Amino acid sequence: MTQAKYQRVLLKFSGEALAGSKGFGIDPTILENVCREIQSAAALGIELGIVIGGGNIFRGLAASERGMNRVKADYMGMLATVINALAVQDTLESMGAQVTVMSAIKMEDVAEPMIIRKAEDYLKNGHIVIFSAGTGRPFFSTDTGAALRAVEIHADAIIKATKVDGVYDKDPVKHPGAVFFKTLDYQTVVEKQLQVMDLTAITLCRDNNLPILVYNMNVKDNLRRLLTGEELGTIISGGIDD
Repeated sequence: MTQAKYQRVLLKFSGEALAGSKGFGIDPTILENVCREIQSAAALGIELGIVIGGGNIFRGLAASERGMNRVKADYMGMLATVINALAVQDTLESMGAQVTVMSAIKMEDVAEPMIIRKAEDYLKNGHIVIFSAGTGRPFFSTDTGAALRAVEIHADAIIKATKVDGVYDKDPVKHPGAVFFKTLDYQTVVEKQLQVMDLTAITLCRDNNLPILVYNMNVKDNLRRLLTGEELGTIISGGIDD
């Protein structure tokens, strides 16, 4: 059996990843493909936490920029992440996985309250734990929520799933000559303003020495390959030689 390099990780991917070419809502085929990748990775015996964005349903920051009250807009965005979490839970369970959704906003009829001790117990007992509703407070992104949960559960790494092969100095889709980074340190990410995660999330990872692994989630088996130690994507850590 292939051995995992990590014992416990936190996977973060955007809500837009579930929308596919439609750009809105949840594409059932995309949802199934994403969940098959997650299930394949979990089969390694790794303890897996997940945070999913809500941008395929509602983006709080964008709404606030159009004049909506920022606090209300952010709470709507948090609720969107719960919808995505339930969709992923249902699909993974249909594949035989044990999945628990926890919410930072109390809604006991659909998700368990966010209690770190219980989350760690679930992880140790083989459950995939989906952390929803961000931090439960406005003004914080789901990237920051993911970094916070990763630190709280003592994850070995946070894995940021994207639609490109890793971190570039500019968008490689728009700029064919963009430079790819195989390794980075946190300070370089901040100084170059690389679009990996927001500054609060990067700072949380830096202060807790939590590596960030950035990979392309649209390539079949990439997640499993990454977790078994194959060199792909970009790793962000304390220094280039780490």
